[in-house]
Amino acid sequence: MTAVDEVPELDPLIHAPARLRLVASLAALEDGDRISFPRLQKLQDLTAGNLGAHLRKLEDAGYVDVEKTHRGRTPVTYVCLSPRGRQALADHTAALRALLEPVTRTSADREVSR
Repeated sequence: MTAVDEVPELDPLIHAPARLRLVASLAALEDGDRISFPRLQKLQDLTAGNLGAHLRKLEDAGYVDVEKTHRGRTPVTYVCLSPRGRQALADHTAALRALLEPVTRTSADREVSR
């Protein structure tokens, strides 16, 4: 078995740059907290359509919870990271660390030998 075979698989759903930023931003919220769609859109600097498409993929995987409600007569959409999404991010982060650890270790060894 090679070192590459031992590395956990990266989650392709989270690995896409925009979705990785989204999941990381949502993970920064406390458990039980949520963010409105317009606020998340502004923070991520995405169009409404682009954000909606990414959130739909994450929601379909069970990584985010999307709640559509009303504030008065105005529709409001809130988003939060689900427990499954938090675990997926933790697993993805561990896989990235495992993938990069040999490179980091090799770079550190080169620095010490200089």
